[in-house]
Amino acid sequence: MFFKYGKKEIDYLKSRDKILGDAIDKIGHIKRTVDTDLFSSIIHHIIGQQISTAAQKTIWERINSKIGEITVDAITDLSIDEIQKFGMTFRKAEYIKDFANKIKSGELILNDINDKSDDEIITYLSALKGIGVWTAEMLMIFCLQRPDVLSYTDLAIHRGLRMLYHHRNIDKKKFEKYRRKFSPYGTVASLYIWTVAGGTIAGMKDYAPKKKAGSK
Repeated sequence: MFFKYGKKEIDYLKSRDKILGDAIDKIGHIKRTVDTDLFSSIIHHIIGQQISTAAQKTIWERINSKIGEITVDAITDLSIDEIQKFGMTFRKAEYIKDFANKIKSGELILNDINDKSDDEIITYLSALKGIGVWTAEMLMIFCLQRPDVLSYTDLAIHRGLRMLYHHRNIDKKKFEKYRRKFSPYGTVASLYIWTVAGGTIAGMKDYAPKKKAGSK
Protein backbone atom coordinates (compact mmCIF):
# COMPACT_ATOMS: atom_id res chain seq x y z
CA MET A 1 0.00 0.00 0.00
CA PHE A 2 1.22 3.48 -0.86
CA PHE A 3 0.54 6.91 0.65
CA LYS A 4 -2.61 8.14 -1.06
CA TYR A 5 -2.65 11.48 -2.83
CA GLY A 6 -3.72 12.78 -6.21
CA LYS A 7 -4.66 15.70 -8.42
CA LYS A 8 -6.30 17.74 -5.67
CA GLU A 9 -3.19 17.85 -3.51
CA ILE A 10 -0.82 18.36 -6.47
CA ASP A 11 -2.88 21.18 -8.00
CA TYR A 12 -3.03 22.93 -4.63
CA LEU A 13 0.72 22.75 -4.00
CA LYS A 14 1.51 23.90 -7.54
CA SER A 15 -0.85 26.85 -7.12
CA ARG A 16 0.86 27.81 -3.87
CA ASP A 17 4.49 27.55 -4.95
CA LYS A 18 5.94 27.61 -8.48
CA ILE A 19 9.36 26.28 -7.46
CA LEU A 20 7.89 23.23 -5.73
CA GLY A 21 5.43 22.90 -8.62
CA ASP A 22 8.27 22.69 -11.14
CA ALA A 23 9.93 20.00 -9.02
CA ILE A 24 6.66 18.06 -8.86
CA ASP A 25 6.40 18.13 -12.67
CA LYS A 26 9.96 16.84 -13.04
CA ILE A 27 9.59 14.09 -10.44
CA GLY A 28 6.09 12.82 -11.23
CA HIS A 29 3.96 10.70 -8.92
CA ILE A 30 5.75 9.30 -5.88
CA LYS A 31 4.93 5.89 -4.44
CA ARG A 32 5.86 5.66 -0.77
CA THR A 33 4.98 2.50 1.10
CA VAL A 34 2.85 2.76 4.24
CA ASP A 35 2.15 0.23 7.01
CA THR A 36 -1.29 0.75 8.49
CA ASP A 37 -0.64 -1.45 11.55
CA LEU A 38 0.43 1.04 14.22
CA PHE A 39 1.75 -1.57 16.67
CA SER A 40 4.21 -3.14 14.22
CA SER A 41 5.07 0.29 12.78
CA ILE A 42 6.13 1.59 16.18
CA ILE A 43 8.37 -1.43 16.70
CA HIS A 44 9.79 -1.05 13.20
CA HIS A 45 10.64 2.61 13.85
CA ILE A 46 12.23 1.89 17.23
CA ILE A 47 14.47 -0.70 15.56
CA GLY A 48 15.45 1.73 12.80
CA GLN A 49 16.63 4.60 14.98
CA GLN A 50 20.28 5.55 14.44
CA ILE A 51 21.04 2.59 12.17
CA SER A 52 21.10 2.21 8.39
CA THR A 53 18.05 1.24 6.38
CA ALA A 54 19.83 -1.97 5.39
CA ALA A 55 20.49 -2.89 9.03
CA GLN A 56 16.88 -2.13 9.95
CA LYS A 57 15.67 -4.36 7.11
CA THR A 58 17.91 -7.23 8.22
CA ILE A 59 16.67 -7.11 11.81
CA TRP A 60 13.06 -6.81 10.70
CA GLU A 61 13.40 -9.85 8.43
CA ARG A 62 14.91 -11.86 11.29
CA ILE A 63 11.98 -11.03 13.55
CA ASN A 64 9.42 -11.88 10.87
CA SER A 65 11.21 -15.14 10.09
CA LYS A 66 11.20 -16.12 13.77
CA ILE A 67 7.73 -15.10 14.93
CA GLY A 68 5.76 -14.36 11.74
CA GLU A 69 3.15 -11.63 12.21
CA ILE A 70 4.24 -8.90 14.62
CA THR A 71 1.50 -9.01 17.25
CA VAL A 72 1.26 -7.98 20.89
CA ASP A 73 1.23 -11.59 22.07
CA ALA A 74 4.16 -12.55 19.84
CA ILE A 75 6.31 -9.79 21.33
CA THR A 76 5.25 -10.20 24.96
CA ASP A 77 6.03 -13.93 24.72
CA LEU A 78 9.67 -13.04 24.05
CA SER A 79 12.18 -12.07 26.72
CA ILE A 80 14.24 -8.89 26.39
CA ASP A 81 17.30 -11.08 25.72
CA GLU A 82 15.49 -12.89 22.90
CA ILE A 83 14.45 -9.59 21.32
CA GLN A 84 17.97 -8.20 21.64
CA LYS A 85 19.43 -11.25 19.87
CA PHE A 86 17.68 -10.26 16.64
CA GLY A 87 20.50 -7.72 16.32
CA MET A 88 19.43 -4.58 18.13
CA THR A 89 20.74 -2.87 21.26
CA PHE A 90 19.59 -4.05 24.65
CA ARG A 91 17.96 -0.64 25.25
CA LYS A 92 15.86 -0.92 22.08
CA ALA A 93 14.82 -4.41 23.14
CA GLU A 94 13.72 -2.97 26.49
CA TYR A 95 11.71 -0.24 24.75
CA ILE A 96 9.95 -2.79 22.53
CA LYS A 97 9.16 -5.13 25.42
CA ASP A 98 7.91 -2.25 27.59
CA PHE A 99 5.70 -0.97 24.77
CA ALA A 100 4.16 -4.39 24.08
CA ASN A 101 3.55 -5.01 27.80
CA LYS A 102 1.73 -1.69 28.15
CA ILE A 103 -0.50 -2.50 25.19
CA LYS A 104 -1.31 -5.97 26.55
CA SER A 105 -2.10 -4.63 30.04
CA GLY A 106 -4.37 -1.93 28.64
CA GLU A 107 -2.20 0.87 29.96
CA LEU A 108 -1.85 2.07 26.37
CA ILE A 109 -4.67 2.01 23.81
CA LEU A 110 -3.86 2.57 20.14
CA ASN A 111 -7.29 1.97 18.61
CA ASP A 112 -8.60 5.48 19.24
CA ILE A 113 -5.50 7.34 18.06
CA ASN A 114 -7.08 8.43 14.78
CA ASP A 115 -9.57 10.48 16.79
CA LYS A 116 -6.73 12.64 18.09
CA SER A 117 -5.36 15.83 16.52
CA ASP A 118 -1.84 15.87 15.05
CA ASP A 119 -0.47 17.64 18.13
CA GLU A 120 -2.21 15.18 20.44
CA ILE A 121 -0.75 12.23 18.52
CA ILE A 122 2.77 13.66 18.76
CA THR A 123 2.35 14.18 22.51
CA TYR A 124 0.88 10.70 22.98
CA LEU A 125 3.46 8.79 20.93
CA SER A 126 6.52 10.76 22.01
CA ALA A 127 5.70 9.91 25.63
CA LEU A 128 6.60 6.29 24.85
CA LYS A 129 10.11 5.09 25.63
CA GLY A 130 12.17 5.13 22.45
CA ILE A 131 9.79 7.41 20.52
CA GLY A 132 10.71 11.05 20.00
CA VAL A 133 8.95 13.82 18.10
CA TRP A 134 10.57 12.92 14.76
CA THR A 135 9.60 9.25 15.07
CA ALA A 136 6.06 10.25 16.00
CA GLU A 137 5.89 12.44 12.89
CA MET A 138 7.15 9.61 10.68
CA LEU A 139 4.51 7.29 12.14
CA MET A 140 1.90 9.92 11.37
CA ILE A 141 3.00 9.87 7.73
CA PHE A 142 3.89 6.26 7.02
CA CYS A 143 1.29 4.56 9.20
CA LEU A 144 -1.57 6.93 9.98
CA GLN A 145 -1.31 8.77 6.62
CA ARG A 146 -1.91 12.17 8.15
CA PRO A 147 -2.06 14.74 5.30
CA ASP A 148 -0.26 17.73 6.82
CA VAL A 149 3.09 16.70 8.31
CA LEU A 150 6.27 18.65 7.53
CA SER A 151 8.96 17.84 10.06
CA TYR A 152 11.28 20.58 11.31
CA THR A 153 13.50 17.98 12.95
CA ASP A 154 14.05 16.04 9.70
CA LEU A 155 17.50 16.78 8.23
CA ALA A 156 16.48 15.71 4.72
CA ILE A 157 13.60 18.20 4.77
CA HIS A 158 16.12 20.93 5.61
CA ARG A 159 18.40 19.77 2.80
CA GLY A 160 15.57 19.63 0.26
CA LEU A 161 14.35 23.11 1.19
CA ARG A 162 17.89 24.49 0.89
CA MET A 163 18.24 22.90 -2.54
CA LEU A 164 14.88 24.11 -3.82
CA TYR A 165 15.03 27.67 -2.52
CA HIS A 166 18.81 28.28 -2.42
CA HIS A 167 18.92 28.88 1.33
CA ARG A 168 22.15 28.49 3.28
CA ASN A 169 20.18 27.32 6.29
CA ILE A 170 16.58 26.73 7.37
CA ASP A 171 15.75 28.41 10.66
CA LYS A 172 12.40 28.09 12.39
CA LYS A 173 11.02 31.27 10.81
CA LYS A 174 11.79 30.12 7.26
CA PHE A 175 10.47 26.66 8.01
CA GLU A 176 7.18 28.00 9.33
CA LYS A 177 6.74 30.07 6.17
CA TYR A 178 6.93 26.92 4.05
CA ARG A 179 4.84 24.87 6.46
CA ARG A 180 2.02 27.42 6.24
CA LYS A 181 2.34 27.66 2.47
CA PHE A 182 2.07 23.89 1.95
CA SER A 183 -0.69 23.31 4.52
CA PRO A 184 -3.05 21.40 4.51
CA TYR A 185 -1.00 19.08 2.26
CA GLY A 186 2.36 19.27 4.00
CA THR A 187 2.85 15.51 3.82
CA VAL A 188 2.72 15.46 0.03
CA ALA A 189 5.14 18.39 -0.01
CA SER A 190 7.39 16.34 2.28
CA LEU A 191 7.44 13.45 -0.18
CA TYR A 192 8.71 15.75 -2.94
CA ILE A 193 11.17 17.62 -0.72
CA TRP A 194 12.68 14.29 0.40
CA THR A 195 12.99 13.24 -3.24
CA VAL A 196 14.73 16.50 -4.11
CA ALA A 197 17.09 16.00 -1.14
CA GLY A 198 17.97 12.58 -2.51
CA GLY A 199 19.39 14.16 -5.66
CA THR A 200 16.68 13.10 -8.09
CA ILE A 201 16.72 16.36 -10.06
CA ALA A 202 19.99 16.87 -11.94
CA GLY A 203 21.81 20.12 -11.33
CA MET A 204 20.35 20.90 -7.93
CA LYS A 205 22.84 21.42 -5.13
CA ASP A 206 22.81 21.97 -1.39
CA TYR A 207 23.55 25.60 -0.50
CA ALA A 208 24.57 24.88 3.09
CA PRO A 209 27.93 26.48 3.96
CA LYS A 210 30.77 24.02 3.49
CA LYS A 211 32.68 23.09 6.62
CA LYS A 212 36.22 24.36 6.76
CA ALA A 213 39.03 21.83 6.76
CA GLY A 214 39.70 20.58 10.25
CA SER A 215 36.32 21.71 11.63
CA LYS A 216 34.06 19.27 13.44
